[in-house]
Amino acid sequence: MKKDTSHTLKRAQRFPVILIGEGLLVGAVSGVIVMLYRIALTFAGQWLNEILEYISGHPLRILGWFIILLLLAVIVGRLVKWEPMISGSGIPQVEGEVLGKLSQDWKKVLPAKFIGGFLCLFGGLSLGREGPSIQLGAMGGQGISRLFDRGKTEERYLMTCGASAGLAAAFHAPLAGMMFALEEIHKGFSVSLLISVMTSSVTADYICSHIMGIDPVFHFSLKYVLPQDYYWTLLLLGVLLGILGAFYNKVMIKAQELYKKPKGLNETMRLVIAFMSAGVLGLLMPSVLGSGGDLIVSLTDGDMMLQLVILTFAVKFLFSAVSFGSGAPGGIFFPLLILGALIGGAFAMAGVQLFGMDPAYINNFVLLAMAGFFTAIVRAPITGIILLFEMSGSVSQMLSLAVVSVAAYITATLLRSEPIYESLLNRLLDGQKKEDGAAGNSRKQTVGAGGQKVLSEFVIMSGSVLEGRTVMEIHWPHNCLLVALERDGAEMIPRGKTRLMAGDRLTVMTDERDAGYIHDKLENLCYTSF
Repeated sequence: MKKDTSHTLKRAQRFPVILIGEGLLVGAVSGVIVMLYRIALTFAGQWLNEILEYISGHPLRILGWFIILLLLAVIVGRLVKWEPMISGSGIPQVEGEVLGKLSQDWKKVLPAKFIGGFLCLFGGLSLGREGPSIQLGAMGGQGISRLFDRGKTEERYLMTCGASAGLAAAFHAPLAGMMFALEEIHKGFSVSLLISVMTSSVTADYICSHIMGIDPVFHFSLKYVLPQDYYWTLLLLGVLLGILGAFYNKVMIKAQELYKKPKGLNETMRLVIAFMSAGVLGLLMPSVLGSGGDLIVSLTDGDMMLQLVILTFAVKFLFSAVSFGSGAPGGIFFPLLILGALIGGAFAMAGVQLFGMDPAYINNFVLLAMAGFFTAIVRAPITGIILLFEMSGSVSQMLSLAVVSVAAYITATLLRSEPIYESLLNRLLDGQKKEDGAAGNSRKQTVGAGGQKVLSEFVIMSGSVLEGRTVMEIHWPHNCLLVALERDGAEMIPRGKTRLMAGDRLTVMTDERDAGYIHDKLENLCYTSF
């Protein structure tokens, strides 16, 4: 079916109804995929622990395990070379495709990411399941779109639904999945998108929790609500988290750069370094292997002293940089939450010793620091707050969560630290531009470029370039058509003399090839004053 202008517009008029049913389907498919991925990673963690126990104190067995780790690195390296889009978290890749700047093939990404992520966690790399889960979910949405021959506009909605379903199924957090998809992936909001994403997220969570249980991810109790007398410490904690979050972002980007500097270091050799590091730490400090969920249990049960918490944080931090910088298929989401928990635990323990704080509130600070560290790194405060209360099963800490998150957000922003996923996406795009330039095909960003039309929505912010000006006065980007304007819930046909106002929702059509370029230009017009 030809996806011309008239077809795209007619289809878009029925999106509010169509996307509900399709969101349900995407949620079911992506939920099953991510549930299977979670089960596989659970087995990977169990087998790793059994192997470490089996080889302990036996040199020949240890040598055999290192040979297996080398083999795993070679296999994962081949997978990354076969499908480069599985490298790293997967969230920047999804975000880039939804914005029209990248293209992925779900038939290759799904199996390669699933197998690669499993092997990395089985080898003990300090990576999480959430990034791969979001990418797997988004690829489930893309697969459904391709199988049913949907247009590019609809496909991006379905990928957003799949990303939401992936996070919901990975963490038993449907609200956080919905907010993350809107706040970080799609970077936009409409009623039809919200309803479809919500449908997909709830469906995936229902399927996954029906099989794997409804218990929250973090099993620790918060006996008391933090008194407001302690809120001054939350500001200190927020500032500390903002500083460390900015430092974390710089270290992760620097780790990628260091891996790429030696000319002879290909995909496989980078992974060999990471897997060998995991082997050494498996013998010396096995608690830092994998995503690190067991560290939360030890920390909140009071089994760790301040010195051990600080040491564990330092080793986990560096090992996370070594693991992620290698390009291994795995996320930083869960490990950064663990690092945040360790910061919160160390902060509270130091407060007990220095300021005479009540030890009963240590677990409160563990939870609060996870949200604050996430906010400082990802710069998605609403998602961080919702995610942590869903993962912990506690809604009594909302005010204190907000205080810490806002303080961390402001601090990281003042330090001019770019959000981690935006940094990773920009680096990915820069790498592709260099490859395209070398190949002489810089305009071939997407398959079948220029063939389909894409609709995008933007809201005019107060004080922006567009506010108060007529349509004819605006220097619109080339290959861009303003097709609709919604004001106060009513749709208008924009004309040359139509005066734009703050809050207006613009619907713009462009070629698939130019979607990324048009998105950036319209964002500048709608959201900035220059």
